[in-house]
Amino acid sequence: MHLRCRVRIAVADTGRGMSKHALAKLFTPFERLDAAQAGIEGTGLGLALSRHLMQSMNGTLDVSSMHGRGSTFTIELPETVAPAAVALPVDREVLRAPAYDGPKRVLYVEDMVENVRLVEQILTHRPDVTLIPAMLAGVALDLAREHRPDLVLLDLHLPDLPGEEVMRRLHADPATSDVPVVVLSADATRPHIERLLAEGATAYLTKPIVVRELLDTVDGILAPQPPGHRPQSSISRTMHSEATTVAKPR
Repeated sequence: MHLRCRVRIAVADTGRGMSKHALAKLFTPFERLDAAQAGIEGTGLGLALSRHLMQSMNGTLDVSSMHGRGSTFTIELPETVAPAAVALPVDREVLRAPAYDGPKRVLYVEDMVENVRLVEQILTHRPDVTLIPAMLAGVALDLAREHRPDLVLLDLHLPDLPGEEVMRRLHADPATSDVPVVVLSADATRPHIERLLAEGATAYLTKPIVVRELLDTVDGILAPQPPGHRPQSSISRTMHSEATTVAKPR
């Protein structure tokens, strides 16, 4: 018999704890125990909803407590495959690679490993493309100067520097000033998108990542275009990318 692995996370405190009577009512919707008398705001739904969410994912949420000693909340979930490793159901026509005029290098600046793996998987359908990942803005700027990529895919929320500043520095550096920058971000507000495009982003694609939109954008930048070809505008690509999604956001 195959036993599935499970992941358990426990959080313990050293507060006042709860009695057995209080524990029996803890996950009852709208039950707040003595929180109202203590002046603590709330509706009494948080723990009930949290347990329901865990159960909907085949997990559990439990608590143990000793009055005067503290409480321990434990969640347990089945181990699963990261979304980036799941096969993506995409039309064969979308995955067909156009003819590039040689090898291309794409620098992907993203601090979430799952997103890097996802884009890595998508770009395996573009064999001429080598993906260079960077999880820190400072490392990305160094790699951009060293490798002179043909395209930069840029997340905006990085641990050491905002993505907007990374784009500004890329454009200000003569070694990288002409490198197209495509923003990949979960921020889908129109003023924000328009501001980044006005500041020099070649395109702005919103997360969750749409395979067709990402490949169309990469192809439009890296593949030679026939004479008379009129490229699709960055803003229309961006707005259309909010339509059909296949992968989880950051």
